[in-house]
Amino acid sequence: MTSSRTPAPGSVEIRRGLPDDAAALADLFWRVHVENTATIPMIVHPRQTVQPFLRSVLESCEVWVATVDGRPVGFAAVGAGGDLDHLYVGRPHTGTGLGARLLGRAQRCHPEGLALWVFASNTGAVRFYERHGFVVVGGTDGDNEEGAPDLRMRWAPA
Repeated sequence: MTSSRTPAPGSVEIRRGLPDDAAALADLFWRVHVENTATIPMIVHPRQTVQPFLRSVLESCEVWVATVDGRPVGFAAVGAGGDLDHLYVGRPHTGTGLGARLLGRAQRCHPEGLALWVFASNTGAVRFYERHGFVVVGGTDGDNEEGAPDLRMRWAPA
């Protein structure tokens, strides 16, 4: 019998991010960008800068990590002012509802609303956010490090 505190093997657990997660989240972050270069511009910074960056995210944001068998497979981070700064789910966990669970956690913890930036080319993510109540409220023609057009989206509870 499985304890209520120990997830069953292969089941997803969502927990707060810990400083020790920086390396695993950096690997996941990089891998998701590599796997999705058709829709998400590649990171413009060298690979070795990603782990220190994710460490700073863990220190400055509310981070929730989705794990399977103790291994991070997705994460969400909400920064200052209620911005959903990151929501990443690795393959093969995309399309399983894991992103919706992470987003739902962020929405419950921020009932006043959330905002985010998403690359306009990431049409799957735009549709995902729209299904979860986000609306496009603006955008840019590429005023970011990647030089890629992006959209500003907001969610407010009904």
